Amino acid sequence: MNISFEFFPPRTDKGKQTLAQVREELSVINPEYFSVTFGAGGSTQDATLETVLDIQKNDGIPAAPHLSCIGSEKSKIIELLDQYKAAGINRIVALRGDIPSGVRDIGDFHYANELVTFIKSEYNDHFRIEVAAYPEVHPQAKNIQTDLKYFANKVNAGADAAITQYFYNADAYFRFRDEVEKLGIDVPIIPGIMPITNYTQLVRFSNMCGAEIPKWILERMKLYEDDLESLRSFGTEVVSNLCQTLKNQGVDNFHFYSMNRANPSLLIAQNLV
Repeated sequence: MNISFEFFPPRTDKGKQTLAQVREELSVINPEYFSVTFGAGGSTQDATLETVLDIQKNDGIPAAPHLSCIGSEKSKIIELLDQYKAAGINRIVALRGDIPSGVRDIGDFHYANELVTFIKSEYNDHFRIEVAAYPEVHPQAKNIQTDLKYFANKVNAGADAAITQYFYNADAYFRFRDEVEKLGIDVPIIPGIMPITNYTQLVRFSNMCGAEIPKWILERMKLYEDDLESLRSFGTEVVSNLCQTLKNQGVDNFHFYSMNRANPSLLIAQNLV
């Protein structure tokens, strides 16, 4: 069983101290790695670099930086990857990234498969490359066939594994896994797991990224909107059951979107190991 956790780079000294504590708490289950997100158009690239190097140096857990190609030039990608390689980092999460509002020049890459191809051409197999997958279809995809084609392009470019957008319907994951297997794709499809802790925040995230919240979950979340203790207890039960369903069907890798908090993810993850 392999479990990993995702963080976003903190912007304040207090945030850095908080994240250091979170990482320490999550380290007790010996995760496979910690990943760190990368802002749209490279908006947090310096903070991502700083956080990744801190993890790699101090935590005893491998770090995996996200790398977004939108708004990036090849020379900047090389500069970052050289620093990561020198620090002993050998895992990258390669993403297209969102196009920031008002940006016309999106850089040297248009799609994530181009970034994967570039990394492979420059570094051979030094970096294990994870890419994104969308069991419920990317919100900007024309249809599921187009989405599957783009996903296949990333794998054929050299991706070693995929991490999914979060979901709460296990059947969506199983259908996606079946569809990519029909395309001859056999890389691990690692489910992304989002704990349920905040009604307003989760609804906003889900509307942005196209993740469906089943109606029965949404209605219960509304009921507990002002009762955080009940909401978190409900969320832990729902997401733990989801993970157990996945595990029962042979899934043995889980990637948690921690939101820089330890307890929500840890309560679920500890039931899996």
